[in-house]
Amino acid sequence: MGSLLRVGEVFRSARNRDPEVELIDGYPNIHHVTASERLAQIQLSKGINPTAKVRTPSGPRRPCILIRSSPWKAGTAETPWHDVFDLENGRIRYFGDHRVDHTMPVGTTPGNAVLLEASTEHQGRTAEQRALAVPLLVFAAVSRNKTPKGYVKFCGVAVMDHAEQIEQQAKGITFPNYRYELSVLDLSAEDNQVDWAWIEARGNPELTAADTLGLAPLAWRRWVEQGHAAMPRGRREAIPTPQREEPNSPKPESGQNLPPSLPAPRTASGSDSTLRTPPESSAELMVGQLMDRLRNLRVHKRNGLPSRHKPLALLWGISRVATGKPHLATWREFRDEVSGLLAEFGLPDSSVTPEYPFLHLQTSQLWDVRGLPPEQASVAHAAAFDRINPEAGVSAQTATLLADPFVRSQAMAVLRETYLADVDQHALMGRLGLTGYETASGIEPSTQDHTRGAGPAARSTATSSRIIRDTALRAKVKNLHGDRCQVCALQLATRYGTYSEAAHIRGLGHPHDGPDELPNLLVLCPNHHVQFDTLAIYIDPEGYVRSTADDRSIGRLRRHPAHPLDEAHLRYHRALCGRNTTDHAARDVIA
Repeated sequence: MGSLLRVGEVFRSARNRDPEVELIDGYPNIHHVTASERLAQIQLSKGINPTAKVRTPSGPRRPCILIRSSPWKAGTAETPWHDVFDLENGRIRYFGDHRVDHTMPVGTTPGNAVLLEASTEHQGRTAEQRALAVPLLVFAAVSRNKTPKGYVKFCGVAVMDHAEQIEQQAKGITFPNYRYELSVLDLSAEDNQVDWAWIEARGNPELTAADTLGLAPLAWRRWVEQGHAAMPRGRREAIPTPQREEPNSPKPESGQNLPPSLPAPRTASGSDSTLRTPPESSAELMVGQLMDRLRNLRVHKRNGLPSRHKPLALLWGISRVATGKPHLATWREFRDEVSGLLAEFGLPDSSVTPEYPFLHLQTSQLWDVRGLPPEQASVAHAAAFDRINPEAGVSAQTATLLADPFVRSQAMAVLRETYLADVDQHALMGRLGLTGYETASGIEPSTQDHTRGAGPAARSTATSSRIIRDTALRAKVKNLHGDRCQVCALQLATRYGTYSEAAHIRGLGHPHDGPDELPNLLVLCPNHHVQFDTLAIYIDPEGYVRSTADDRSIGRLRRHPAHPLDEAHLRYHRALCGRNTTDHAARDVIA
């Protein structure tokens, strides 16, 4: 039968579940595509639809969980939450099935119970544990043939980043639920398709988890091998909707123009007649909004120059996320640490007043302040803060986005370029404990053991670990290009031959930790190697080399058919330059 689920394709999920029927109302029958002689017929009637576990030599294994999200009752008492699909950045925020009228403990409803179990599996520390983890197949309800029911769009395969218990409200009553943060995998290696044979193999009790991985998408296999460290490379980017004529599909009515974007959530009143786009003050923060807000901070000017207080405080907040600290800190901790930053990197003759960014960064909608009484909520008064010792830092939603190294790199680059271009970048990043982000190569770790006196000058003993680079691989890529720079085509002559340099797109050093492989290498002349490593040039999505300072095109990157480049690495480098050019204007927000 069918067996292929294509990302973006719409399927008919009708009451007629006959798997022999290939098309229903002109759309592929989801039960035909997923038909199996071994597995029970799938269900998509609920939001969270698990398949039954099987006992295997590797232990109990669930073939998959099918997640369906529907906009039609979002914001009502029955379904008070709004799921968020940010598919351009490979992110989904999905809410569990606990409701205001449920009396059982939170986490014990059928949907939450199965997703919390999946969350534990997805946090496995070893590849063997992650191989047993259940894939999440995500669908979104869409409207076709003038009906909002019975049609679903396949959105892809996801892994769970984390689960969090939250408080929600319905009918004026607060109740608990769970919120799940998902990463949607990049399926470009499979032409944006999932072979249902993979799910069938997972349901075969005679096969081990390792046996089934051969049918899994490449991004899933990488996640199994590397864990969540694989996500910056394995997360999906925007995927075009399949170009095929939609049969019997009239022009959508007002409020139902869903594909390729999914509908915005309904108003909190539960009205069935109005769909809305989330306003700027929406509780859901997406990557594009984050970057826009960083670029447009409300900052005071001194002698015509923008103040550095807020950008420096935000960089300090980002450094806490990067180093695994709580995103909120007490005033006294903020005062002691940020005062030094303002004194060293603030504008000349600028006052060291950490109380101002501590309080007024709230206008950025990226910053939270807690613990201030109402009479102090709008006045930046250091003495009062000393007495009360409130907390502040980047908001929880901002911290969630910044936990992704790709997003974090881009956010730091935007702040540094927009407000801190004249600052010593090496000194600033070192002061924040973020050394390595200011270059594409990163840094190699070293540890100093101890210091002792030895002769007229003190001596120290240090141990260091060096990254071992594949010299044969570097020779191979340079030979492919004949020692010619891929930017300017220069072949540098030496006395005994020619010379070029192999540059890693995503540096091997910390914090980038890129792979030493052919798709992560460029062949450059020494000049362009230095410019690439110092983020002075980048490669745009169309393959043009551009100056980071003014986006001026230098020329098209020269390619070789035997030397493929990994777009994920190029995108990571663009983020370091603050030049991720993905269009964030459209957001898929659904329930």
